[in-house]
Amino acid sequence: MTKFFLSLHVLAAIIAVGPVTVAASMFPPAARRAQAAGHHAASLGTVRLLHRICRVYGGIGLAVPVFGFATAAGLGVLGDTWLIVSIVLTAAAAGVLGLLVLPRQEALLEQLDGAAVPVQPSHTVRLAMFTGMFNLLWAVVTVLMIIRPGSTTGA
Repeated sequence: MTKFFLSLHVLAAIIAVGPVTVAASMFPPAARRAQAAGHHAASLGTVRLLHRICRVYGGIGLAVPVFGFATAAGLGVLGDTWLIVSIVLTAAAAGVLGLLVLPRQEALLEQLDGAAVPVQPSHTVRLAMFTGMFNLLWAVVTVLMIIRPGSTTGA
């Protein structure tokens, strides 16, 4: 059963977290292009789609820690330091996405839709920074999952 949960955990990470990291990274430049294009419908559509991908797949991404806990319980590693660090970093990544990235994306979308207030470059730069933090946290968690201390894989 552990291999089943591990497979689901890895698949959920690839299918859910991957699109969020890509879409979130693409959002700030797409917002800048939409602003430069004079809020052209196609440009705004791209920005809306990227935000929707981040929201929907971010929600689906909740499956990653659920299957991760099931896998860790099956392996008997729930108390291992590397796993606890991974859990904390995963929670931090979720916090960055939910509290810093998604709200700023929504605010930029409102600015682009309203067109009354131009999007400030500092807003897209700050959003890009938070997105980079989110991506870096997930990269560290991925490395910890692959090269975990005490691994029996011999790698």
